[in-house]
Amino acid sequence: MKRVGIVGNGPKEQLPNLLDYQEKIDFWIGADRGALFLAEQGITIDVALGDFDSVSKRELSIIEKHAKLFDKHPSMKNQTDLEIAIDMGLENEASHFFLFGVTGDRLDHELMNIQLLYPLLRKGKRAFIIDKGNRMEMFEPGTYSVESAGYSYISFLAFTPEVTGLTLSGFLYPLENQTIHWGSSLCISNELSQKKGTFSFCKGILILVKSFDTV
Repeated sequence: MKRVGIVGNGPKEQLPNLLDYQEKIDFWIGADRGALFLAEQGITIDVALGDFDSVSKRELSIIEKHAKLFDKHPSMKNQTDLEIAIDMGLENEASHFFLFGVTGDRLDHELMNIQLLYPLLRKGKRAFIIDKGNRMEMFEPGTYSVESAGYSYISFLAFTPEVTGLTLSGFLYPLENQTIHWGSSLCISNELSQKKGTFSFCKGILILVKSFDTV
């Protein structure tokens, strides 16, 4: 099992403390300005990559100093820096992807970054988007257990037009064999009623978001 942490150049104030994830990450990739965020927290960057159009010359020198491998790409390209970083994680046979700095700021990038969870799911990888107050993961049909892990709320959203057979147990608001659709708020802001809960569904792709209020 190889766990890769990828830091994008989303707003710095939305990042969690990356040092808290040091023991969970085997390989760090800084995508564009995300590499600077890693350097600022004193984390060794295994690979810094991207077009680096969002950093100054001084910041670029800091990144180069802290990176084991520096991989500069042209600004005119067909992939975002984050997607290139994910491809590198796949080339290194990572099984778990922790994505930081990929939410906030530009909505087009945020929506695209959430969609990048889907090809990782289809490749049998576990992937998480984590920011200061949220943790997101995508699931195929099956039965799963879930704990709060310090988060106040657990929400479920349909990534496909509908998710069928959704059952929640151990939650404040349980469900039994329900269907949720695009635009449904039925499963927003639920809470566990015990230490651990379970959820299951039989068709579709489901997004799970753990969250807490940061203000």
